[in-house]
Amino acid sequence: MLISPPYSGGRAPVLAKNTVASSQPLATQAGIEALQAGGNAVDAALATAITLTVVEPTMNGLGGDGFALVWDGQKLHGLNASGRAPAAWTPAYFSGKTAMDLIGWNTVTVPGMVAGWVELSRKFGKLPFKQLFKRAIDYAENGFPVSPVIARQWREAILILKNQAGFSESFLMDGKAPTAGQIWRYPAQAKTLRAIADSEGESFYSGDLAKSMVDFAQATGGCFTMADFAANKPEWVEPLAFDYGDYTLHEIPPNGSGIAAQMALGILQAANVKQYPANSAQRIHLQVEAMRMAFADAYAYVSECSTMNVTTEALLNRDYLAGRAALIDHQQAGTYSAGDPHAGGTVYLCAADESGMMISYIQSNFKGFGSGVVAPGGIAFHNRGMSFSLIDGHPNQVGPGKRPFHTILPAFLTKGDKPAMAFGVMGGNMQPQGHIQFVMRFVDEYLNPQACSDAPRWRIDDLGKLTVEASMPTAAVEGLKSMGHEVTVMPANSLDFGSAQAIALLGENIQDAYIAGSDHRRDGLAAGF
Repeated sequence: MLISPPYSGGRAPVLAKNTVASSQPLATQAGIEALQAGGNAVDAALATAITLTVVEPTMNGLGGDGFALVWDGQKLHGLNASGRAPAAWTPAYFSGKTAMDLIGWNTVTVPGMVAGWVELSRKFGKLPFKQLFKRAIDYAENGFPVSPVIARQWREAILILKNQAGFSESFLMDGKAPTAGQIWRYPAQAKTLRAIADSEGESFYSGDLAKSMVDFAQATGGCFTMADFAANKPEWVEPLAFDYGDYTLHEIPPNGSGIAAQMALGILQAANVKQYPANSAQRIHLQVEAMRMAFADAYAYVSECSTMNVTTEALLNRDYLAGRAALIDHQQAGTYSAGDPHAGGTVYLCAADESGMMISYIQSNFKGFGSGVVAPGGIAFHNRGMSFSLIDGHPNQVGPGKRPFHTILPAFLTKGDKPAMAFGVMGGNMQPQGHIQFVMRFVDEYLNPQACSDAPRWRIDDLGKLTVEASMPTAAVEGLKSMGHEVTVMPANSLDFGSAQAIALLGENIQDAYIAGSDHRRDGLAAGF
């Protein structure tokens, strides 16, 4: 692994035996504090995640979903803490619509994140659950200075969300977003956090908080019932494993879309992507084409596992992926429909401790503040339900009690029977794209986590158009254009390319410590001791 930074991101990697990396410095320090109090990596991750709901409300909130991959020292565990559609969401409920709403109550599924916190703490944590809320409650009650990138995102969200139920009353100051450095306080949110901490989440799903959310929904256009909340349960799942070189990439199985990253890597292996140099137009071209193919399949076939009509084994079949790779013209951009495999705003964080425990964790309100709907007590609801399909018979068609297609993806690399790296790249559909770029930088180019993050990125945006960062080499951009790609070079301050956090083993053994990185594109911080 190359320790010296080959890219100018302005940050050096952090080397330590106990580490936390997140997208907001105050949250990272809350995690470090949990470790220093005798907690383990899961305690640190939870303290960080809980604090992020206060200090980075533009990307996550108490009404969101979460996923985790936990290396307990011997084995990798997966947790799906995404919520389900309310019972009222039959296809008939959306009659007359051609697509799901993008914001508002008709995008809100039951939040699963809080139940995920409880489950992780009970299974793996060492510290009392209530102790993990200390910093979050303090910042909500007594205030904190808003960091620069978050202030920018906050300001940009107002025009879209200001008329949603509860948003302006909850997240504006005198009708405006707080500016960078301004102190933000939210005492009502502190009260909500205390209720969750004291009841170990029970209040949120069957007690006073649940009743408050249901009453608010019924009064402002939602359709939640107490039964919808009581039915929520997180699920332990077997992570999907896919080999790339000497490493194995692990992702949460559907309804998560991490399988798209694994499919793209399989296509790239079959296309012999390593024949082309790093940062060359040829390599990026193959990455883009493979990702387009993987997205075509993911959007056609991925849903909650119980309603998929194609198995994950079929989608990851090496022969199938080789057949997909054969469709790529190495010199010309193409368009791709789904194959036929039958025959064959988000926050990400990670933590690791000196015992060998590592966690890759992600939670989200999806698009920025999410639905824009905020229940009393600062419970900002996600808009994950917008990812359902309204096409009759589609595997991801909306339905009562169903979980939607999910874009938030924690990732984990192992090598042999040992952990190698916990990582993630948050940002909508950037996540599987970020995963393949991160994996290839780490595995093929031997870069450290900070350098993997600093390297220039490309993205297929939500409209399917290819965009690249301003730091992308000019030769690569011109080469892509000559192959028929319509390439947009984004401004240097673009936030469209996600935010990565990563922690890798520094050597072959835990005793060799960790090396961590945090994305220079955000306000984040990697720290350790």
